[in-house]
Amino acid sequence: MSQPFDAPGYNRDSTIVNPKGQGEMRAGPQHGKAKPAPGGPFLIGDKMTGGYGKNGPDILTDCTIAVDSGEIAVIVGPNGAGKSTGMKALFGMLYLRAGSVRLDGEDITDLTPQARVAKGMGFVPQNNNIFTSMTVEENLEMGAFIRRDDITETMEQVYDLFPILKEKRNQPAGELSGGQRQQVAVGRALMTRPKVLMLDEPTAGVSPIVMDELFDRIIEVARTGLPVLMVEQNARQALEIADKGFVLVQGQNAHTGTGKELLANPEVRQSFLGG
Repeated sequence: MSQPFDAPGYNRDSTIVNPKGQGEMRAGPQHGKAKPAPGGPFLIGDKMTGGYGKNGPDILTDCTIAVDSGEIAVIVGPNGAGKSTGMKALFGMLYLRAGSVRLDGEDITDLTPQARVAKGMGFVPQNNNIFTSMTVEENLEMGAFIRRDDITETMEQVYDLFPILKEKRNQPAGELSGGQRQQVAVGRALMTRPKVLMLDEPTAGVSPIVMDELFDRIIEVARTGLPVLMVEQNARQALEIADKGFVLVQGQNAHTGTGKELLANPEVRQSFLGG
């Protein structure tokens, strides 16, 4: 890839949809402006407490998740631990009663999800993350829908990263395999030229071989300097490629460390990695 995907330029992808495919995204009071917040990791959700809706129960409690430039950070834990909820909180889809979200030196806690995309967040939800009736290339073009510059170079970068997409660029995305659909979803997010890439269960439902291939591509993306934060059920494999890991239990930080540290932690191994 000739240039990193986080090249200069705002990202104004207005095609982000509700991952549930229905209703409106329920976020907090996010209609304010970003505020200077120098220092700290490139992206951090700091001591987040909150849930869905102002009157809903707290799903996250004093939860901190962060990733820095060039890092791969993973969020792992048992089912119902709040992993995807933590990701949604960072993206502004959760009502925060306490805590803050900071991106690239700004406090973005009061911004809508759409405004966070404009600030540089590329978010790939687990479900309903492509336009199945559109071709592969049309999906990628939709990722750059609001861009006013030439998208040709970014498109070629995506095709370099995922060669199968170039081969199938004129095929409806709905006809692709599960792994290929995920490549389309990731490629579409990269078309916004994000400053940080956020992936919710990118390997869900794919074969072990496809999972390894996706992880290889994620490593390649991170090597360009783009921070990658992902939620993963395949905890052991994810921690093997992670610079940083967050183990959540009931919406709280249970363990935090490098991928190697968490893999070597006896409690983590026994409780979450099968011994």
